[in-house]
Order: sequence, then structure tokens, then C-alpha cells
Amino acid sequence: MSIIIKSDAEIALMREAGRITAAVLNKLIESVRPGMRTEDLDKIAADEAIKLGAKPSFKGYHGYPASLCVSVNDEIVHGIPGKRILNEGDIVSLDFGVIYKGFQGDAARTVGVGMISPEARRLLETTAAALKAGIAAAKAGARLGDITAAIEAYAEPLGYSLVREYTGHGIGRQMHEDPQVPNSTKSILGLMQGHGPKLIKGMTLALEPMVNIGRWETMVDDNKWTVRTQDGSLSAHFEDTVAITDGEAEVLTRA
Repeated sequence: MSIIIKSDAEIALMREAGRITAAVLNKLIESVRPGMRTEDLDKIAADEAIKLGAKPSFKGYHGYPASLCVSVNDEIVHGIPGKRILNEGDIVSLDFGVIYKGFQGDAARTVGVGMISPEARRLLETTAAALKAGIAAAKAGARLGDITAAIEAYAEPLGYSLVREYTGHGIGRQMHEDPQVPNSTKSILGLMQGHGPKLIKGMTLALEPMVNIGRWETMVDDNKWTVRTQDGSLSAHFEDTVAITDGEAEVLTRA
């Protein structure tokens, strides 16, 4: 495992990449409404990123065909935007990233389409809070497993399950760098509290809990991209890029 420590100048560029990523996501959240097609959101994301001086990072990445991931209801991540119509009561996860002067920003938010059920609202609130708990644990001197444990300790006692096959990750010049950041201590990495690499000032990580109302198991659609819950239950996804500092982690993906 080769963990890259960023200089202050590099983090400054990542801060700008993160600001643009967050600004695009805010624009998307404002735009979500019943009756629109998911491909409309993809166009908004690409146009807004370019207007702000950045390049969408997902399009073409390992062959991914769009600038934005749009995952609806039981879709967890990597939903490909297209002709699908968003309906009142859906929940939609918006995952987006940019490249700015060679550095990456990556973040995700899950939002409701119009009025959503109390069950869906609690899922969104829980997932956002689980991300916040993970960020609070991301302090210099702590271990990577402390982030994993904090996310899990928030969501699981409330009756939710955490996706085990997909993780957060290091980020910088590349979208995915070491280390992987699992959301469950029961993932294949088996990363427990107090274990894993020590967090060092200058590390930059994308933390991204994926939380299901039902079981944790997933399946991949025939398009080879869209990941959904195996039992058809609702899923939510929140993500932020953070930098490890001498104190609390700095959230880079905030507008």
C-alpha cells in the first residue's frame, strides 16, 4: 500500500476541486424534480463543471459513459443516467467528481424527489449522519479502522446495513488511490477500530457510506455498472472528500 501525502499547495488545488464539485452538486439538488429524466441531470452537471473551470472526472473512467452517477431507490452507486423519469417519492443519489488543474474532487448526496416517505427520510438522515461520524473520526494519529468503526457504530444500531463490497478511498491526482476506506468492519478487508494505517496530516480521503434499509448484499445490472441492493430495499449514499490536518479533518467538498 502506497499512501500519498499531499503538500499544502496540492491540498489548496484539491480544495478548489472540492469546492467546484460541491457547487455542481448543489445545482443538481436544486434541479431535481418529478418528471425530469436522469440524463437531464447529467447534462446540468457537465455544463456546470465546465462553466466553473473544471473537467468532469467520471466520463470515460474505465469506460463509464456519463459525467454523473444517478442511482434511484434500490440502486446504490454507479447508476447510468438516461431516459428514466424521476417520480414523486423517489430518492436519488447523485455522485459527481471533477478534475481541476490535475487534482480530483469527489462527493455524493442523496435527495428526495418531491415528497418522500418518512422511512426514506430517516434513511437519508442516517446516512448523512454516518458520514459525519466518519469525518469526526478522521484525525491525525487515529487509525483508518476508526473511521470504519465510527460509520458502522452510527448506522447499524438504528437497524440499517452497510454495503461491504464498495468502499471509500484515497484521492488526489487519481480518483482512486490507496487506502481503501471500508464502511463496515465486516467487509472483506476486516478493518477494525484501532487497526489499519495511521492517519497522517496531508492524507486526502473520500469517505462514502452506502446504507441500506434491508440487507447489505448487492448485485450488478447487466450494464456492468449499476449496483443495487439484492433484496430491492432502498439505499442512500453520501460522500465527501476530506484532508487530514493537525486537528479535525477539513471537508474539501463544501461550496
